[in-house]
Amino acid sequence: GCSLASGIPTYRRENGDWQGRNPITHQDFLDTFETRQRYWARSFMGWPLMSTARPNPAHRALKELVALGKIETLITQNVDSLHEQAGLTAVEHLHGDLREVTCLVCGASEPRTQLQVRLAKLNTHLDLDGEIQPDGDAEIPLEVIQQFKIAHCLLCGGTLKPNVVFFGGKVDPTLVQSIYHAIEQADALWVIGSSLKLFSGYRFCRHAVAFGKPIALLNPGWTRADPIADLKIIQPAEIILPKLLSRLTNSAQ
Repeated sequence: GCSLASGIPTYRRENGDWQGRNPITHQDFLDTFETRQRYWARSFMGWPLMSTARPNPAHRALKELVALGKIETLITQNVDSLHEQAGLTAVEHLHGDLREVTCLVCGASEPRTQLQVRLAKLNTHLDLDGEIQPDGDAEIPLEVIQQFKIAHCLLCGGTLKPNVVFFGGKVDPTLVQSIYHAIEQADALWVIGSSLKLFSGYRFCRHAVAFGKPIALLNPGWTRADPIADLKIIQPAEIILPKLLSRLTNSAQ
């Protein structure tokens, strides 16, 4: 939800229900060429929106709250890098970052912007158009997807994968333990914009409860942590965070 005001669609409605078609899973991406072809065709269409999206007032306010020392550790499930564009330098990416692709064979990496150029050169024969979906995805007819040519690793010709955690993929366990430790040291856990429907994010709320840390939620809709939260503000992040920042800075003067 934090990037919705930047024009990037969300996966879920305000009631937590999934919207749009089923996402590509980690195992499907590894197993079949057709899945990888579908992913890269749709990613090729959605990348221009992702690459031109800019931080909104929520991102900018969070950057200032970190600078004020009000937020010690910032963790994001988003893969759009808008926190970094807003000026944050220390962001824990739970689900990775779309700005980079990695070869599954040799481990070489390549900027996503460079891959976009290569994909464009391979697919000049196609007239691509589609409705943009979350995380740089797009809705494209099957007959177009089946004609899409995918790019391979420049070093070894291996399979390229975006540097993100697909559904069904595993979050880096070292990162999970680091976040657990940060929660144990924190005064509270604040969840902004996430429904927490998936366990990858919800587990941190459970960890906070286990260590007696209060939980605050900022979300205009339902979240999985509603029953265990100590405070919930039912408003969009881009509205509330700048107001909170203004009050904090004014009270400090």
